[in-house]
Amino acid sequence: MLVSMKENLVNFPRRTSLRQLRALGAVTSTKSLSAAAQLLSVTPPAVTQQLHLLEDALGGVPLFERTATGARPTEAGREVLAALERIEAALANCVTAIDALRGMEGGRVAVGVISTAEYFVPFALAAYQRTYPNVEMRVLVGNRAEMIAALERFDLDVAVMGYPPEHLPVERAIIGDHPHVIIAPPGHRLTKRANIPLEEVAQELFLLRELGSGTRNLMLGLFAASGMPAGPRMEIGGNETIKQAVMAGMGVALLSAHTIAAEAADGRLAVLDVAGLPIVRQWFVVRRAERRLLPAAQALWNHFAWSGAQFLPKAGWGAGDAQAL
Repeated sequence: MLVSMKENLVNFPRRTSLRQLRALGAVTSTKSLSAAAQLLSVTPPAVTQQLHLLEDALGGVPLFERTATGARPTEAGREVLAALERIEAALANCVTAIDALRGMEGGRVAVGVISTAEYFVPFALAAYQRTYPNVEMRVLVGNRAEMIAALERFDLDVAVMGYPPEHLPVERAIIGDHPHVIIAPPGHRLTKRANIPLEEVAQELFLLRELGSGTRNLMLGLFAASGMPAGPRMEIGGNETIKQAVMAGMGVALLSAHTIAAEAADGRLAVLDVAGLPIVRQWFVVRRAERRLLPAAQALWNHFAWSGAQFLPKAGWGAGDAQAL
């Protein structure tokens, strides 16, 4: 049986087709044969036939199972889906490479932007676009967890984020410093204080980003590293909503200084002078190590690595002694 399975795996690339692989991908994503057929513009029996051919190529190993919530891939199915993702990424690279043969007058770039970076990345992308006006860009914005998931799927050429993933083979380049501060409404009782102990600030109601946010993880890590429990918390998704909530007096928050530069400059938000803050991390441009950057994407990588720092908001946060985490 082991010999038979090994022979099937060896012959697998020659005995299957992209149509069969995409049939499995469609069934898995839509969770039903009829929906998969509609997605692929074929009939349900045609999808079933492609799936049977694919399973036969692997010696009859089932690739998906029907559950109460719809079709779900088996362990073998997940392996085939992972292969499909790599094939689709390679095909996309091929198309982009052909476009790139026309030089920098064409081509496409997929760039991921962590939501906290949306306060400076658009300015960097605009400058790139002025230099390469015919390059088509697709921009995905999300939290850290969403950016990592997109990198795992090979959906992105480059990503701008504050903390690169550790479990993926990636190349990274530092764009510049990324300070984080604790903000409060202008009339808060602590705004007139200097060198405020973190223990005192910890008793305030903190407004937190959603699960998967790097800013949330940083805030929780700050209190964990100090050995003190944080006080009351309220989860609010998104930087903009948190800023509005702080201005309304709902609580305080730890946010990127780059996200609140405008509001702090015009007095709508106050940066608390907390001992040990700001926490200074870095902005990175990141890509999968296995992904070959074609000319348009390589130019964008170079743009962020060499010139990205000039687009960072200018902020002179003199509060406390900066920590580097």
